[in-house]
Amino acid sequence: MSTPYADVDDRLARVKLSSVIEPGDLRVAGLVSELGAGKVLDYLEAAGEVENHWGFTIGHQLAHVDPGQVLEQAAGRGIRFIIPGDTEWPDQLAGLRAAGALYERAGEPVGLWVRGAADLNQLAANAVAVVGSRAATDYGTHQATELSRDLAAMGHTVVSGLAYGVDQAAHRGALLAGGPTIAVMPCGADRPYPAAHAQLLEAIADRGLVVAEAPPGTAPTRARFLARNRIVAGLSEGTVVVEGAFRSGALTTAQWTDALHRPVMGVPGPVTSAASAGVNQLIRLGQASMVTNVQEVITDLTTHAYSATAAAAQLDESFIPGPVRSAQSHVPGPPAPAAAPRR
Repeated sequence: MSTPYADVDDRLARVKLSSVIEPGDLRVAGLVSELGAGKVLDYLEAAGEVENHWGFTIGHQLAHVDPGQVLEQAAGRGIRFIIPGDTEWPDQLAGLRAAGALYERAGEPVGLWVRGAADLNQLAANAVAVVGSRAATDYGTHQATELSRDLAAMGHTVVSGLAYGVDQAAHRGALLAGGPTIAVMPCGADRPYPAAHAQLLEAIADRGLVVAEAPPGTAPTRARFLARNRIVAGLSEGTVVVEGAFRSGALTTAQWTDALHRPVMGVPGPVTSAASAGVNQLIRLGQASMVTNVQEVITDLTTHAYSATAAAAQLDESFIPGPVRSAQSHVPGPPAPAAAPRR
């Protein structure tokens, strides 16, 4: 599908940057958000002439990128490049600008490479991330499948990362319900990773979307996995962690979700299961709400959305002189009840 845009030069600048920088590059993402892609591209290309500059290597690499050719090759693989300002760009990704950094990854992506006929903005409008351990138990696989199937049946898009374990179960559950699902990749959108999920990737591209921050042909690395997790969180209304050990990568998705001030939910697991130790700790520390079925997930999402709307609608009169404040602000509240005696 085509996505209307306002500035061809901005798109081409972002294609060049995306082709060279690492996903979630802390410095480049911040500069692009503040100055715009065109100015940052000019700056980095000039840095290629200054050997001791931090952008020296990037500048040299940019000199060898033909953005028109990159777009043409991507289109030949059924992949398009979308950027902020496109009608297909999900506005909620802008929240990543103020979400801080995690493992030196940060910021709104300069663009996304998308494979599939669906519209990303539409699918992400009611998306829920379902993530968890690669080494999932039968319990975790079952819970992820059932929860994702129920979410899809209720009209929600399931977002996950196509990894072994919980991720693949989440995608399969959504597809079983006939609903869409979004796979966010730590590599190019044309690369099946892991290779064993090649058939599943094709099914997702056919009935949902495959999304990547890295350009087509890019291989996965540890840093790209970490960067991918922030996109999973950024696209979603909230995140459900089904299983995750203490050092599970799925917990970084929960951290990103919390940094975005969106609900983090956890499916509790057996106290004897190491695969659930991280999730159970999130719940115990109050960093995630406990959910056991789709109704509880919907309740948490709805409650959070209502609270956010109410907070945004509340009028801040602190800067208004007293005599012209609304009368309601001067009505005293009821007296505080007396404290009960301690026994």
